[in-house]
Amino acid sequence: MKLLVIEDEKELSDSICSYLNSAHFICETAYNFPAAMEKIALHDYTCIILDITLPGGSGLDILKELRSNNKADAVLVISARNSLDDKVHGLRAGADDYLTKPFHLPELMARIEAIIRRKVFMGKSTIEIGNLSLNIQDKTAMAGGQTLNLTRMEYDLLLYFVGNKNRVVSKNAMSEHVWGDQAGVAGNFDFLYAHIKNLRKKLLHAGCPDYIESVYGIGYKFSI
Repeated sequence: MKLLVIEDEKELSDSICSYLNSAHFICETAYNFPAAMEKIALHDYTCIILDITLPGGSGLDILKELRSNNKADAVLVISARNSLDDKVHGLRAGADDYLTKPFHLPELMARIEAIIRRKVFMGKSTIEIGNLSLNIQDKTAMAGGQTLNLTRMEYDLLLYFVGNKNRVVSKNAMSEHVWGDQAGVAGNFDFLYAHIKNLRKKLLHAGCPDYIESVYGIGYKFSI
C-alpha cells in the first residue's frame, strides 16, 4: 500500500519510511508545504502521515485541501502540539487520527493499520471473499484453507484488487499503488503484467475462480 510521509525533519521522515518499508508499505515523502500540495494533487494514497508545522505553510491547510476536494486519502496527523484543543481541531478538520510527538514507530504503524482497516476494510483484520481469506495484519492469504505462496508484490496486488472488488482499476493506478514513485521508471507495464499473470496462475492453481478480468485498454476488474 502506498503512503505519503509529509514531515520536514528528514531524519524522522527517513526513520518512519525505513520502518514502514520493512512492513511492506511503499512510502513517498514531502519535506515542505509546496511539495506536499503537488503530491496530493497528482496522486492518491492509502494513508498520509501529516505533520502540522511545515516550511511554507500549515499541514492543516493540506488537510483542508484534501477534504474540500473530496479525496478519500486517510490522514494521520503527527504533531508536537499536544493540547486537547489542537487534537480536536485536527480531527474536526478531517484527520482520521492524531498522534503526538515523540512517538514509538510500532505505535505509528499500528495506528496506520487501524485506519486502513476502518476505511478500506470496514474494520476487519481478516477479509473473506469467495474461497479467499486475507489476513491484513499477518499479510498472508489463504484459498480453500491452504496458504498461498505469494511474493510481496503479488500479495500487494491481491489486497489492492480485494479493496477495489467489482471496480475497474487502471494499470496506472495499480502500478503507482505497488511501486510508488518508481512506477514510471520502466516506461511500460510489462512488470505489472508479469506479476498479475503469476498471481492469477497461483489463484487458479489453488482452486479459485478466475477473479481477475482484463478490461481492454484500461486495466483490470476483480469480479466476485
